Amino acid sequence: MNAIAKITAKGQTTIPREVRAALHVAPGDLISWEVKPDGTATVRRAQPLDIAYLHAVDGTLDEWAGEADEEAYRDL
Repeated sequence: MNAIAKITAKGQTTIPREVRAALHVAPGDLISWEVKPDGTATVRRAQPLDIAYLHAVDGTLDEWAGEADEEAYRDL
């Protein structure tokens, strides 16, 4: 799926309807962005507990950051 959205002067954007539906997000939900060195970004729905967990383990699990791991755990 490809979707395009415009960024406002304040750095805000509207998440297109089809993307919100695919991510199962609604107003008030949290999303998590991962920006890779090559300039690509992935976004996923984040549970509130995910935020504390991500901060706790940030940078400690680099050995599991490969493409095979991303594929294996993408839908968890």
